[in-house]
Amino acid sequence: MNIFLIILTIIIIFCTTLLVRALTLRPYPMPGSLTGNVIVNEDKVAADFSAILQCKTVSNREESLTDWTEFDKFYETLKEHYPLVHANCPLEKIGPAGLLFHWKGKENGGPVVLMSHFDVVPADEEYWEKPPFDGIIEDGVIWGRGAIDTKVTICGVLNAAEQLLETGFVPTSDIYFSFGGDEEIHGASCIAIVSWFAEKGIRPRLVVDEGGVIVQDIFPGVTAPCAVIGIGEKGVLDLECSMESLGGHASTPPPNTLVGELAKAVTRIENNPFPGKLTKPVAEMFDTLCRHSSFGYRLIFANLWCFLPLLKYFGRKNGGNLNAMLRTTCAVTRMEGSKAFNVLPPKATIGMNLRLMDGTTVDSALAYIKKVVKNDEIKLTVVSGGEASAHSDTTSTEYETLKKVIHTIWPEALIAPYLMMAATDSRHYLRITDRVYRFSPLKLTKEERAMIHSHNERLPLESLYKVVEFYLRLIQTV
Repeated sequence: MNIFLIILTIIIIFCTTLLVRALTLRPYPMPGSLTGNVIVNEDKVAADFSAILQCKTVSNREESLTDWTEFDKFYETLKEHYPLVHANCPLEKIGPAGLLFHWKGKENGGPVVLMSHFDVVPADEEYWEKPPFDGIIEDGVIWGRGAIDTKVTICGVLNAAEQLLETGFVPTSDIYFSFGGDEEIHGASCIAIVSWFAEKGIRPRLVVDEGGVIVQDIFPGVTAPCAVIGIGEKGVLDLECSMESLGGHASTPPPNTLVGELAKAVTRIENNPFPGKLTKPVAEMFDTLCRHSSFGYRLIFANLWCFLPLLKYFGRKNGGNLNAMLRTTCAVTRMEGSKAFNVLPPKATIGMNLRLMDGTTVDSALAYIKKVVKNDEIKLTVVSGGEASAHSDTTSTEYETLKKVIHTIWPEALIAPYLMMAATDSRHYLRITDRVYRFSPLKLTKEERAMIHSHNERLPLESLYKVVEFYLRLIQTV
């Protein structure tokens, strides 16, 4: 009987603890709002953006395949549409395709860097409803490759600066506009720009680059839109697994073919995912957004000390965003063997794309895959790799300022940190500052997010004007 009472008491205490933690979890205070009205010159902004989208700045890893005349056209377009920026903000061309404007402020101290990239991925015009490089405006929507990713940011930054320069505005701190022309191919321009800052001993106090947006239905039980700010990035590893043999005729195959052995390796990899872990960006995102969730989900996220293994399990079983937030992922994306049905390939390969969590290095990921595959005849080759980024400070004044600007323009949105799955140029700035925040000031639907790197990329003009308003307020506030 005593044992029964002890067990019952333990159960009651356990359940009470879970309930109390969930019931006492309250939302954090919302950031304050900025005062004053902001007027955007909408006709000019639309015309400028259309002109920018008409520059076919497609980057390519094979430099000989890059049409540099389109990049020159882009530079000339900026000069034509933003004369005050060019007259007041000296421009340096750095690296293969980097542009760095310097707007001198009234005070010394750490400057602000506003980033973007102007290169775009190719667009297969056959699948587009409208030409991807004509900058067409129709029914309140502007079409073009780069409309979302991410010439819109360049348009927002430069239109805000041009408009403020017309009024004689001088920023409090120095502001740099850092634009890269080879981000999509992980080029060297941003690396060269950061090296330029480092050589001069300049340490930015705020860097804002593309990243999270304002989205709906991203967190269980939360109905409000969420503005997510990337404070860290996963690393990237492209890995090739290959096997070789003498080949031969398919009519007399060996007991185990190269493709069969590689298929076994794929099965082992997918059945043995990397261990799950909770990192700072994800923990802070859970902590912020779960406070606005329904009670059932709040019960889970308020008690991760108990339910985290369950989240890891569901992530592993279902994949998707939850899984990607909680572990290093490995996606098998390519497989090559013979070019003929009746020929055994002398070499077969599979290609994998890994996204590395903080704490998983390129070397440790390679060792893990090798251990899981359990086949010394399979050769592992790193095609390209980059480590996960450090995490930015979410207690800084600059982060609070960013939240305040977001709340002013989108007061209905909840604001939270998050972990970016993709890689951006901003990771290079972590060499010289711990205040790198990845946020694209766009409220995007699921359909609009799916257009990135896909067909029919387009943006409502109202969203474009909000981007300009965001940078107008940010420049006047930092």
